[in-house]
Amino acid sequence: MASDTTPVFLVHTNGDPVVLTIVGRASYLNCAPVAQFFDKLAKQGRRRFVLDFSRCTGMDSTFLGLIAGAAMELKKMDPPGVLSLMGLSPRNLELVRNLGLHRLLCVDCGDYPMNFSPDQARALITPDEAELANARLILQAHQNLVAADSANLGKFEDVLAFLKSQTEKEAAVGK
Repeated sequence: MASDTTPVFLVHTNGDPVVLTIVGRASYLNCAPVAQFFDKLAKQGRRRFVLDFSRCTGMDSTFLGLIAGAAMELKKMDPPGVLSLMGLSPRNLELVRNLGLHRLLCVDCGDYPMNFSPDQARALITPDEAELANARLILQAHQNLVAADSANLGKFEDVLAFLKSQTEKEAAVGK
C-alpha cells in the first residue's frame, strides 16, 4: 500500500485517453516520475490524459504546478491536447479551484468509466532524483501555477524567490 512519501502512480497507456491513477499523496517528494511520464508521452504524440484522483489522499502545490505545466504544453500541440481530472475529493477540488486550474484543465467531479481492468495498469517507477533536478522541478511547477493564473504570484512569491536562489547556488557549486 502507498504511504504519504511513496505513493503508487498507476498508468494505463494502451487506450485513449492515457489514464494515470494516484494512490496516496502526490507531492514534491515523489512527482518527478509523473513529470517525466507526461513529457515522454507528449513527445510520442499522446494528446488525451485522464488523472484519476479517486484514491488520492492529497497533493501539494508542486504536483498541482506539474499538472498545470502539462496542461499548458498539451494546449500548444496541434491539434491541442487535453488533461482531465476525475474523482477529485472536495478538498482536492478546492485546491484546484483555489489556484485557478479549473480554467486550464477539464475538471469532472464524477467517475471516469474505465475501459480496462485495473490489473492492466502498471506502476510508474520512481527513479532517484538529484537534489538540483528536484529543486528545478519544484521551481518550474510553481512558475507554471503563476503562468496558469497570475493571481498565484502573491501566493508563491516567497517560494519562487527561495527556489531561484537555491537552484542558482547549487548550479554554481556544481560547476
